[in-house]
Amino acid sequence: MEKTTVPITGLTCASCVRRAETALRETEGVENATVNLAAQSTQIEFDQSKIDLKAIRAVVKDAGYDLILPEKRARNELHLSVLGMDSPKSGGAVDNILKSLDGVDSFDLNVSFEKARIKFDPEVIRESRIKDAIKDAGFRPIALSDSELAADREQAIRASELRELNLKLTGSAVGALLIMIGSMPEIFPWAPALLQNHYVLAILATPIQFWAGRQFYAGTWSAAKHGLTTMDTLIALGTSAAYFYSLTFTFAPELFPGDLGGIYFDTSAAVIALILLGRSLEARAKGRASDAIRKLLGLRAKTARVERGGEELDLPLEEVAINDIVVVRPGEKIPVDGVVVEGSSTVDESMLTGESLPVTKRLDDEVVGATTNGSGSFKFRAARVGGDTVLAQIVRMVEEAQGSKAPIQRLADIIASYFVPGVMVIASSTFLTWYFFGPEPALTFALLNFVAVLIIACPCALGLATPTAIMVGTGRGAENGILIKGGEALETAHKITTVVFDKTGTLTKGEPAVTDIVSSGGLEDGTLLALTAAAEKGSEHPIGEAIVRAAQAQDLELPPVTDFEALTGHGIRAQIGETAVAIGNSTLLEGLGIDSEPLKNRIDEFSDQGKTAVYVAVDGRLAGAIAVADTIKEHSRAAVAELHMLGIKVAMLTGDNARTATAIAKEVGIDTVLAEVLPGDKADEIKKLQGDGAIVAMVGDGINDAPALVQADVGIAVGTGTDVAIEASDITLIRDDLRLAVEAISLSKRTIKTIKQNLFWAFFYNTALIPVAAGVLYPFTGTLLSPMFAGGAMAVSSLTVVLNSLRLKRARIEHLPSAGPAGRA
Repeated sequence: MEKTTVPITGLTCASCVRRAETALRETEGVENATVNLAAQSTQIEFDQSKIDLKAIRAVVKDAGYDLILPEKRARNELHLSVLGMDSPKSGGAVDNILKSLDGVDSFDLNVSFEKARIKFDPEVIRESRIKDAIKDAGFRPIALSDSELAADREQAIRASELRELNLKLTGSAVGALLIMIGSMPEIFPWAPALLQNHYVLAILATPIQFWAGRQFYAGTWSAAKHGLTTMDTLIALGTSAAYFYSLTFTFAPELFPGDLGGIYFDTSAAVIALILLGRSLEARAKGRASDAIRKLLGLRAKTARVERGGEELDLPLEEVAINDIVVVRPGEKIPVDGVVVEGSSTVDESMLTGESLPVTKRLDDEVVGATTNGSGSFKFRAARVGGDTVLAQIVRMVEEAQGSKAPIQRLADIIASYFVPGVMVIASSTFLTWYFFGPEPALTFALLNFVAVLIIACPCALGLATPTAIMVGTGRGAENGILIKGGEALETAHKITTVVFDKTGTLTKGEPAVTDIVSSGGLEDGTLLALTAAAEKGSEHPIGEAIVRAAQAQDLELPPVTDFEALTGHGIRAQIGETAVAIGNSTLLEGLGIDSEPLKNRIDEFSDQGKTAVYVAVDGRLAGAIAVADTIKEHSRAAVAELHMLGIKVAMLTGDNARTATAIAKEVGIDTVLAEVLPGDKADEIKKLQGDGAIVAMVGDGINDAPALVQADVGIAVGTGTDVAIEASDITLIRDDLRLAVEAISLSKRTIKTIKQNLFWAFFYNTALIPVAAGVLYPFTGTLLSPMFAGGAMAVSSLTVVLNSLRLKRARIEHLPSAGPAGRA
């Protein structure tokens, strides 16, 4: 069995997802398949002995979509990431190098992305010779992996599709505007006579109908093969009826009795242009989750310093093997996962755990790739490389979360699934009734009324109903610091029943601050803090930095330090004039022969409250202790209270210990705490909540939150967080104010209410006239539907929808009174 994730193209709605999944799952040899609309990808599990990816692609193409399969790398092609080629000058240097090499046939350089594609003759020159020549010039060439090449190819295809969509949108919008001007001389009396000519209007409408609108016909055919009707069906039927009715009237007006003839080119063109506008807006938002994966992969170190044959070599990450001894210097990223075999240091693991305090690493401790080394140096033995590293597992979790996240059924599609069959039944009944019971010419009347029903059932407002509400809603959100990536997020957020907050950096500020100062040796608190801060000024440890910030905030004078010594894992010692100061844990004090027992109970209290405390000794005697903790953000309590008022459950998810997590939760009013959860398990915790029927929003800011953000029904990232979290989320809060998450939910509720109202008005006027279009008045008054009534109904419904959507611009969110100053952890 093979399990793989492959990009898929052509998806536009939840119905597309169901059709593609059904086609795949019904294929012999495919065990399971999950299609993700947002990521535009499909996760397929298949039996390689029965079917391969090429055959699976054929099945998908038959369903109306396509897979982007990885291409085999040509034997005579070399794809490189050339580090250092970051300017036109350096690009010119690489250009000259490659031109000077015999056997290099051609090459393309992308200076912006530091990449090169080189075609060469393997009989004349080897890959290693090309890379050595580039390296000798001071650059660092790294061969791109197959996955990186596939990602680049997918990105290029997506960009090409978006360009084509925008081209069709521009062409149809311009054409529709010209047709509307020419079709409405009573509104546009200045319209030139040429533009009012029906033949000219037909020429303008034809490419819009069959070039710009081709995808609607393809979607209709694909749905019909599975016995389904969607928005594409409604658009294709309605616009085709309007187009061909108008075309027939243009070339054979004698077929239309009385004043029943008319042109509706403006209707068909406007509907296509408006729907394409909505598709363009959605296309910009789709695939963002794959950007998150690219950013995750970008966190890796590009190279590793490895000991081999008695010397240190800089090797590409792909060449690091298990049991290699890797050297890590101060400030460098750790390239792969392993175990420390020599030296010690502190490592910033916030990327993995989300916690702000660095972790001390000594002999036999595990280190994780992509985390950042502190001020020490050490060596470690590589234990996990390539796809087995923790970072690679996080990438896999994000991909799997994308694949398992079911798309929502859009309101317009739900309505279309009932409305289209209903209209077809009415239209068919109209045709049969007029054909068998109508006056002569029966066939002409039957066809005209059949088409009239189809035309009246496809109002222009249909194209405006959802896009206008979403555009105004997202615009209103942006004005208030809420960036919503697509309509789906806005359509889901109103159903949220549970909000899960990450702790560090989300509910809390993400950096330690001094919370308590305890003096026990006769020193005043200010003096104790000044001495401690003076000693810590030379330290790079976050606790030391917090103490220095606290002293600076009080404008305390910090005396100069004449001697400083960092004792890894224990604390520091410093000489300040004639005063000897030691700061650290109880082990440090024991080594100096100082009794820490007098403050042990207070230290235990701080620990129970989730605080980190350090002892301070002055001139060989215990002088006091200083407690440091992550502090709660100003609006956290207010945001939680507002969510409770909306009837939404609130939980906290963190990798921190249960004691600290419980203390934070108590401060902000959260009653459900999920503590000591590893990054890999965060998405599983979200799944459990979803399995219990909850509609979950996850609010986070870190790389470790990415899988949970993708898994949640709505992922909300704090804008001050990492790029990966922002890319993995559906909604980004620009300001560091969690009340914006509440505002996003409230805005979603208002927007959905507006969309429902719009859809009602989009159909109301026109469906009310369906009986008239079917000829129900003919036996009583002898009149059939006049084009004037159809045009009027369309104009009124469109105007109603636009004005109703604009009401969202006045949407106001009332916050609770501030819960007071930020609390302490």
